[in-house]
Amino acid sequence: MSNKKIICLAVDDEPLALSVLKKYIGSVECLELAGSCANAVQALQMLQQNHIDLIFLDIQMPQIMGTDFIRTLKKSPKVIFTTAYRKYAIEGFELDAVDYLLKPISFERFLKAVNKVLQTDINALDSVYQTTDLISESSNSCLYVRANRKMIKVLLNDILYIEGLSDYVKIITKAKTIVTKQLISALEETLPKDNFIRIHRSFIIAINKIDAYDADSIQIENKELPISRLFKQNVNKHLSISSLSLSNGNKGVKKEI
Repeated sequence: MSNKKIICLAVDDEPLALSVLKKYIGSVECLELAGSCANAVQALQMLQQNHIDLIFLDIQMPQIMGTDFIRTLKKSPKVIFTTAYRKYAIEGFELDAVDYLLKPISFERFLKAVNKVLQTDINALDSVYQTTDLISESSNSCLYVRANRKMIKVLLNDILYIEGLSDYVKIITKAKTIVTKQLISALEETLPKDNFIRIHRSFIIAINKIDAYDADSIQIENKELPISRLFKQNVNKHLSISSLSLSNGNKGVKKEI
C-alpha cells in the first residue's frame, strides 16, 4: 500500500480506556488520530466535520450504544469495536466490524486488529482494480511489529519465512531477522493466505520464495524447513506435493521452482 495514513477516531466514555487507545494509535506509524470523543453525539460531529477512515468505538456508552450508533450512519468508516463485555461480539461482527477488542486491550491484540484493517484495504484494491501500479503497490504492502521498543515496518514481499519460538516469532527476510513478542498463530491471521502458508506449528513460509520442495520439507534460500503432518494436507493442496511424490516414486526427490 501507499504511505497514506489511516485517519482514526477514538470513542470511549472511560477516560483511562480512551487514554490507552490514544497511546496505541500514536505508537503506530500508519495511524493518525483525528480526535477522541466521550460519546456518540460528539463522534457524529467529528464524522460530519472530518474525513475518518477508522473508528475505535466503545459499545456500552451513555445516550446511545456504539452498535446502535453505527446503525444510524448511512456510510460508516471501518469500525473496530472495543468493550469489556463478550456478549456484544456477535452483534459487532454482524455490523461488519473489522475486529472486536475485549478490554483490557493489550498492544499486541490492538496491533493485530490494525493489521486486519491494512489487509482489508489491500484485498479491496486487488478485487476492484487490476492496474500494474496497484498490483505492484499491493505486493509491497506491510505490517508493523514491535521490536527493540519501537514499531518496525516489515514489507510482506521481503519476508522469506517466519519461525515461532514459544511467545515470540522471528521474521526472516534477506536483509535481516526481526524478533517480536507475539504468537505465530496471531501473526498468521494478519497475513494474506494467497501469499503465505503454514507448514508446521513453528513455520510459515512465503510461497513465492520457495526454491525447492518435496513431501517432507521446503527449501528457502539455504534453509530446509520441515512440513509437519498437521499441515501436510493444506500444503499438498497448494503445492501439489502428493502428485509429485507419486510421479517420482520417492518422496525424497525435490522439485525445484
